[in-house]
Amino acid sequence: MPNDCFVSKQNDYFLKEDVKMEFFIDLGVFNSVFAVPTCVVDEHIKLAGSVQLKVLLWILRHSQEKLSQEEIAKALSMHITEIKDAMLYWIETGVLLEKDAYNKEIKSDNLKLSKELKKISKKRPMSRTQKPDSTYVAKRIKEDEKIAFLMQEAQIILGRTISNSDSALLLMLNENDGLPVDVIAMLLQYAVDVGKSNMKYIEKTAISWSVDGIDTVDKADNKIRQLYKLQNAWKVLQRVIGVDRRSPTPKEEEAADRWINKWKLKEELLQEAYNRCVDAKGRYILGYMNTILERFKNEGIDSVSQIDKSKLDMNKSYKKPRQTSYNIDKYRSFSIFD
Repeated sequence: MPNDCFVSKQNDYFLKEDVKMEFFIDLGVFNSVFAVPTCVVDEHIKLAGSVQLKVLLWILRHSQEKLSQEEIAKALSMHITEIKDAMLYWIETGVLLEKDAYNKEIKSDNLKLSKELKKISKKRPMSRTQKPDSTYVAKRIKEDEKIAFLMQEAQIILGRTISNSDSALLLMLNENDGLPVDVIAMLLQYAVDVGKSNMKYIEKTAISWSVDGIDTVDKADNKIRQLYKLQNAWKVLQRVIGVDRRSPTPKEEEAADRWINKWKLKEELLQEAYNRCVDAKGRYILGYMNTILERFKNEGIDSVSQIDKSKLDMNKSYKKPRQTSYNIDKYRSFSIFD
């Protein structure tokens, strides 16, 4: 056989071998593994920085150990502030939860659930009963003037003719959920004012009011005032963080109520905290803003001008006049030729 043919066939052999080449995972390194939540890759792999990812991976690897932030900083050769910032990010995103906060949250949720179950068991059945038919609704309208008034008032408030299904729902809110007619009318007016006059929202809100024991005009009035305050606070925060019209998350609603209604902080301070948060973290983080605003509140800062003045005073207190170790007048009169 000629040598050229042998070389050609040999090359064909290696080419075929290259095509068939496959890759396998070395299972030896997988004998010891730990879990990473899928959301870390799906949602945070682009947003989180290298420090935040390193800290999270290290914590997940040592999840069964009780370690302090100082020990984590030492193990990763990082400053303690970097560890705190990274953990704050993962706590804010819900990936991590502080132990004390977790215990408090569980106890709080269990307490709220037990209270709600007690109220529900007293006022309404656990499962929603079927709506009454049109014959029963018509009968109740003839029998009870208050029910007739409710149906007429509902059409006036909503600005439309209500359907048989709507009438049945309003009757259920009164008879099954225990809401008086005047309270239901107040709820309808509130729903129209906030642009949520659909029956699904009205039913959901009415059930919530029933669970909370809002069964008088005074209680309904206080509830509506509270809801308006929450909405106005969210509108302020919405302007500050520059988001489009959307409903707030429970944490955002709670934070807006705390900052504006309870702490009485001005919008300019919220804007300052937001700017500092974005400058430091590159994005809006609710917990980080809360830390800044809490410091403003504790220091009694009422405006941005007070922040600038406090900075100026602090700089003045630390900038001392420099002391020279020689006499400048003698130096100027000195000549190398003397």
